[in-house]
Amino acid sequence: MAFEKVTVPATIAPKWVRRAIPAGARVSMWHAADGWPLRRFDWPAERPRGRLLFQTGRGDIFEKYLETFAHLHAQGWSIAAFDWRGQGGSGRLSANAKVGHASDFTVFDDDLTDFWTAWCAEDDSPTAVFGHSMGGMMVMRALANRTIRPDAAVLVAPMIGLRAPLGARFGGFVARVMCRSGDPARAAWRSNERPGTVSSRQTLLTHDDARYDDERWWHAQQPGLKLGPPSWAWLSQAFDGARALAVDPRVEAVATPVLMIVAEADRLVDPRAALRLAARLPDAQVVRFGRESAHEVLREADGVRRRAYAAIDAFLDVHCPR
Repeated sequence: MAFEKVTVPATIAPKWVRRAIPAGARVSMWHAADGWPLRRFDWPAERPRGRLLFQTGRGDIFEKYLETFAHLHAQGWSIAAFDWRGQGGSGRLSANAKVGHASDFTVFDDDLTDFWTAWCAEDDSPTAVFGHSMGGMMVMRALANRTIRPDAAVLVAPMIGLRAPLGARFGGFVARVMCRSGDPARAAWRSNERPGTVSSRQTLLTHDDARYDDERWWHAQQPGLKLGPPSWAWLSQAFDGARALAVDPRVEAVATPVLMIVAEADRLVDPRAALRLAARLPDAQVVRFGRESAHEVLREADGVRRRAYAAIDAFLDVHCPR
């Protein structure tokens, strides 16, 4: 399935944009330093102003963001992305294919660093990086580690802190105890994106019914891409990573300009933790959304997306001019 090159305004979202790999794009496998295959997406622009790497959140697949890719591609960006190790089309790190497992987040750090290095070696154009949710945490870690040095970074609802029913400190303690008291790769809960909530999964992610259905449509086409809840080890690593970033002195030395898009009503990640970190960055711009946006800001209703796209376009025009 493919579509011809068109400019799609932010207020228009036909299904054929969101449910087809674009003409001119390619999906392939890239192998990490240890040989692990990572599913890769590339969509070159005809006359690129630069190159943009877009990294998704936990359990995500890059197909969920084809609409956003179309908008960015229309602005002249060549787009790349890869599914994180352990999810999507990049294999599993658990014997249970439905569980999103990682015993150590440094494997994500290494994959991002290795991919970035190889990707930058392909071209010397200006570069930008996007990180949504878990992708936002990993991008922030890479910026602090100075293992990637983009010209601009956009963090969308970044997982700088996690929501937990009794708070992040207690949540992290419980996750560590559960890792020691059984198989760390077992599922932390049965379903949904977080425990202890009666809200539907869709309510936690987006108010837009059609865009939520896009994910289910892609899973129906390729059932192997679907992932369920995280493991206790993944959860422990996520709490530990957030706690480490909160006190990492290297954050204050990040030279890359950062645009942080925060959904203040987010019930998956902690927006207050993201705002605290943004205040420590030397060059950061923050765009806040209220109750009109759930976690997946770029897959929200048109009004939210239109404002988010305008902020992103203006930010990139300053730091990566045409």
